[in-house]
Amino acid sequence: MMGKTHALSGALVWLAAVPVIAQERLLGEYAVALSTEQVAAGAVVCAGAAILPDIDHHNGRIANTFGPITQVMCKWVGKLSGGHRQATHSILFAVAMGFAMDFLATHYVYAWWACLFMIVGLGLRGIGLDFEGKEPQSALADCALALIAVWLMHKIDMSFVGFAVALGCLAHVAGDCLTPRGCPVLWPLPWRTVVPIVPKTDGKVERWVIMPVLTVGIAVLAVRSVLGDATAQWLTRG
Repeated sequence: MMGKTHALSGALVWLAAVPVIAQERLLGEYAVALSTEQVAAGAVVCAGAAILPDIDHHNGRIANTFGPITQVMCKWVGKLSGGHRQATHSILFAVAMGFAMDFLATHYVYAWWACLFMIVGLGLRGIGLDFEGKEPQSALADCALALIAVWLMHKIDMSFVGFAVALGCLAHVAGDCLTPRGCPVLWPLPWRTVVPIVPKTDGKVERWVIMPVLTVGIAVLAVRSVLGDATAQWLTRG
């Protein structure tokens, strides 16, 4: 699937998960009620993380996000992971990224901010923030907006970040499993999971069915989240 579809799917699954992780009857002491700011920050992180598995693609749009830096990174990740849609398109990769980002956010906050900068930049490029044929300008725009996003989020309690990153990666893997090539979900086992609902990447089904459904779903869940938070605050004051 295209980067825009992956980013939208990441935002959608995050907004859908927020009410679930707040349920004490399901999670007990591990339940977490998030503020509107935390929900918004989580949506940005999850949308960006939903692009992360494609860092194995040396010649994709994602590789050009930050110019030579991401080009070299994607090239080596692709070699080490076995090529496009191999190791990085698996449950193991999603879980590993979740734990790694949680560890950095908990113990090495500056390293986490650097990773957040990267994740947001990938998400921006994924949703189509670029100037066609003008890579330097596109990279500078990505950098500027990613820096603004990091600054806006750096004081927010991001204790949920590991979950958001893992969820975003899993959303990407699930989306690519809907295409004929599928993904090695249980990597390093070689079997690929394929549910070919989307016959062609960037085809009519993805453009006119999947993306509109994701967009409407995000709008509905975002409104519900905002209204729910406002209602909770009103009840508390009352």
